[in-house]
Amino acid sequence: MNRITRRRLLEVLLSAGATAALTGWLLRSRKAVMARAREWRDAVIRPPSAVPEQEFLARCIGCGQCGDVCPNGCIQFDQTASGIGAPYLRLRERACILCMLCTRACPTGALQPVPSDSGEDIQAHVKMGCAVVDKNICNSYNGYACGACVQACPFRGQAIKALTWERPVVDPEHCVGCGLCEKACIVYPQAIRVRPQSSLS
Repeated sequence: MNRITRRRLLEVLLSAGATAALTGWLLRSRKAVMARAREWRDAVIRPPSAVPEQEFLARCIGCGQCGDVCPNGCIQFDQTASGIGAPYLRLRERACILCMLCTRACPTGALQPVPSDSGEDIQAHVKMGCAVVDKNICNSYNGYACGACVQACPFRGQAIKALTWERPVVDPEHCVGCGLCEKACIVYPQAIRVRPQSSLS
């Protein structure tokens, strides 16, 4: 009959304890990540150049014209008892391609017109939100160079810069919150999310 030595018993117990501690840490981390994902999933991102939230809700008449002209079909609407409600974006499903057509179609000024679709005009007038990187789950911060978000950004090198291993760094001064980075992220829950402008001010 094999006898287990005191040392071997201690090694087994320490190994089991370390495994349990690691498992507990992973479960807690996963719960925190999922809680953030649920919180951000329910955040409201308005279309480009929307006026501040309370004024936006007062001005918007739910006419649906912004959604009608959107070539990417990214504008969705709250459903109300009387029909169409206020427009919003779910960027993970479909990001804004910054064509600015919705800003010219709005009849009430809830969306302010942007002079052109040039990068300078967009960055000067559009602030839907700002992308935020979760380094705990971003592949590039965890040993696997990805760079999908960096490549998707229309203002690459300004709104998002890549460090070594394609680690993304967002510059809030240049990020307009279009969500193309969020849509491109290969991680679920995604490691880069746009926080709405209303939660940033």
